[in-house]
Amino acid sequence: MSDKIVIIGGSGFVGSHTADYLSELGNEVVILDRTKAEWIRPDQSFYEIDLNDSDEIKEHLSGARFVYHFAGIADIGEAKANPKLTLSINIMGTASVLEACVDLGIERFIYASTMYVYSPYGSFYRASKQAAEIVIESYHEHYDLDYTILRYGSLYGPRSQEWNGLHKYISEVLKEKKLIYRGTGKERREYIHVQDAAQLSIDILNEQYINKAITVTGNQVLNSEELIDMIFEIAGVKKNVDFSSDQISEDHYRMTPYRYTPKKALKLTPEKYTDIGQGILEIVEEISSKSE
Repeated sequence: MSDKIVIIGGSGFVGSHTADYLSELGNEVVILDRTKAEWIRPDQSFYEIDLNDSDEIKEHLSGARFVYHFAGIADIGEAKANPKLTLSINIMGTASVLEACVDLGIERFIYASTMYVYSPYGSFYRASKQAAEIVIESYHEHYDLDYTILRYGSLYGPRSQEWNGLHKYISEVLKEKKLIYRGTGKERREYIHVQDAAQLSIDILNEQYINKAITVTGNQVLNSEELIDMIFEIAGVKKNVDFSSDQISEDHYRMTPYRYTPKKALKLTPEKYTDIGQGILEIVEEISSKSE
């Protein structure tokens, strides 16, 4: 495979790892984002863009075979605090990219969604993703633009944002030697390492995933207390955790997100995957190296 592939949001968490794997396969990778990340490779092109500038986006998408769209507001807290901005970027920004894809005859549009589309949780983040999925399906119906929607589960690993759940817990344990956890410890998640998710995000370029929604989750299901025990043990810190059940966030699901029924999705999990213990150790080392 050797194609021009555009990664919108390629400076970010999943986008940057997906971009790296695509580059390793010999593709011409073009990254469009608000800022240039330190890990962008010399063999990748970068352009700073405004998601709502259709002409600018169209210029950089010209000649591409596939377009990945990872950009947008993904922090539930930020989305809740800034609903109008979230809807503008996550819905109208997506529409700008779709317009360019239609005009240029892009072969397939790949969209980063979330497991939260199945739930009543996630505030304006979830609402924006549900709306964007409907818009994508409508562009396919009216303009025959092929797509694949990727609904990611609980991601973790290197390059994650400060607000990423696992990163936040590990950082607090390392810096404060304790953890205040807003929950009961019984919450369950299907964790998937970001590099495993990135690999699956490339595997879906296979024709069998055209015009499908794909749930991308891991093989390791843990409750929060099991995960916290692992963090303290791997970090070498004596366990000191306060389960503040009276401060449980109403924006996050606890046991499962499945309450609503959007477009049916296939489920992909990696055959080979990064063990979560190894993944936690990576984050511990990454955070520790930045504080030295």
